[in-house]
Amino acid sequence: MSHRPRAMSGTIPSMETSHEELKDNTIIIVLGASGDLAKKKTYPALFGLYRNGFLPREVKIVGYARTKMDDTEYLKRITSYIKVPADDDTAATKLEEFKKLSSYISGGYEDSPSFQNLNNYLEKVESSYQTKDRNRLFYLALPPSVFIPVGKHLKEECYVAGGRNRIIVEKPFGKDLDSSRVLLGSLKQHWTEDETFRIDHYLGKEMVKNLLVLRFANVAMNAMWDKNSISNVQITFKEPFGTEGRGGYFDEFGIIRDILQNHLLQVLSILTMERPVSFASEDIRDEKVKVLRAIPPVERSDTLLGQYVAANGKPGYLDDDTVPHNSVCPTYAATTLWIHNPRWEGVPFILKAGKALNEAKVEVRIQFKDVTQGIFKDISRNELVIRVQPSEAVYLKLNTKTPGLQTRAIPIEMDLTYKRRFAEAKIPEAYESLILDALKGDHSNFVRDDELDVAWKIFTPILHWIEGKSGPGPKPVSYPYGARGPKELDAFIAKYGYKRSSAD
Repeated sequence: MSHRPRAMSGTIPSMETSHEELKDNTIIIVLGASGDLAKKKTYPALFGLYRNGFLPREVKIVGYARTKMDDTEYLKRITSYIKVPADDDTAATKLEEFKKLSSYISGGYEDSPSFQNLNNYLEKVESSYQTKDRNRLFYLALPPSVFIPVGKHLKEECYVAGGRNRIIVEKPFGKDLDSSRVLLGSLKQHWTEDETFRIDHYLGKEMVKNLLVLRFANVAMNAMWDKNSISNVQITFKEPFGTEGRGGYFDEFGIIRDILQNHLLQVLSILTMERPVSFASEDIRDEKVKVLRAIPPVERSDTLLGQYVAANGKPGYLDDDTVPHNSVCPTYAATTLWIHNPRWEGVPFILKAGKALNEAKVEVRIQFKDVTQGIFKDISRNELVIRVQPSEAVYLKLNTKTPGLQTRAIPIEMDLTYKRRFAEAKIPEAYESLILDALKGDHSNFVRDDELDVAWKIFTPILHWIEGKSGPGPKPVSYPYGARGPKELDAFIAKYGYKRSSAD
C-alpha cells in the first residue's frame, strides 16, 4: 500500500482550490476609518498582515469617514492600537512603511458627490499602475444605519469595471428577521453574494476554525459525537466589564443580538453540522445551513434573562447615564436550543452570554452521559472542553485509577494548552485571518445570506417577546456585578441534565 509523501500529510486539498486572489493593483478602502472598530480592530489587523507579507504587492489603504482630519491626525488615530515592541526595529520600520501606504479622504455616507470624490481619489492612486487591472476591497466599519446608502453609492460611483470589487460588511445584520431581509435585499440589489463578505469575527478565531479539524480528522472524536454519547452542551461567553458609558448603544441591541444570535450560534453550527463533502466554502456553508434549519425558534421556557446591578464598587446597568432609567434590556441571557435531526434529537444546547461577570472567557463544554451503573459510585462524567479565549486549549476530562495500592477512580484532564504545546507559534487575530480570506476570495469563514436568514428565524420570536411586541415583556432577574451569573443559573442548567463534577 503506497503512502503519501510526508510533506503532504495533513493537507486539505479542497481548501487549496484556486480562488480569485487579489495580488496586485489593489486598494483597501476602510469606510468608517475614524471610528472605534477601525482603530481597534481593522487597522491593527491590516498592519499585522502587512508586517508578515500577506497584503497584495504595493497595496494602498485609503481611509474614508465624515470626520475632517489631516494626514497627521489620521495616522495617529489608526496606529493608536498598533503595538510595536520598543526593541523591535524591524516592526518599527514596517510601521513607518505602513503609514506611507495609508491615506485619508473625508466625505458623507448618503450623497453621490462624496462618493464621486472618493472615486476620483482612488483613480488618482490607480493612475500609477503599470497594467489595466484594478482591484478594490471596501471594508464597511460602519453602523448598520448607513449600510444601505453606502452599499448603493459604492456600487454606483466607486465600482471599478473590468476589475474585482469586494465588500466586507460588519454585524449587526439587522435587528430581527424582517430588518435583516430588508438589509440583505438592499445590498443584493447592488452586490452579488460572491462579492459580499459578511464578517462574524468568531469564525476567524483559531479554536473555532480548529473545530472542523478536531471533528472530521479524528475517528475517535467523530464516533462519540452524537446523542448516544453526549448529555448536554454549553457554549459560554463571559465578559468581566459592563457597558462603561456605551449603554445607549447596547440597550438598542441587547446581549442576544450582540452575542448569541451570531457568535455563539456560529460556533454551534460548526459543532453540530454533518460532515461536508469537502472543505470548500460552499460545502461547509451548506451543512451549517442544514443543521440551523433543524432548530426551531427558542421557547420562552428555555430562556433565562438577567441584568447586572451595582456591587463590589462597580455601577449597575441602570446606573449608566446613557441607559433609559426603566430599561429591561438583558445584559445576561441563557437560552437552550434543540436540534431535530437523527444525530442530535433530545440533546440540549445551552447558549450563555453575559456582561459584568467574574471573568473573561469563551468556551464550549460538551458533557457526556453517565457510565453504566453497577460498578462505580458517584463517578464524574467525561467532558470535552474547548476554550476559545483566553489561553486557547482543548482538554478532555477522564476518570483514571488513583496511583498506589488503593483502587479508586478519580477525574483527571488530558490537556492541550496551545501556549505550552505550540510555544513558538503566533496565533493570528481573528480579523487578520478574515481580511486575508476576503483578499483570497475564500467565503468559508463568512456568513451566507440564507444562513443569516435561518439564524434570525431562531431568535426573532424571543427578541420580540423581550421587547414587549407580543404581549408583556419579561423582567430580567438581577445579578451583582462580578458574579458568575444570576443565582438562578445553576437550577436552569441542571434541568437540562448538566451535572457538576465532584472535582469542580
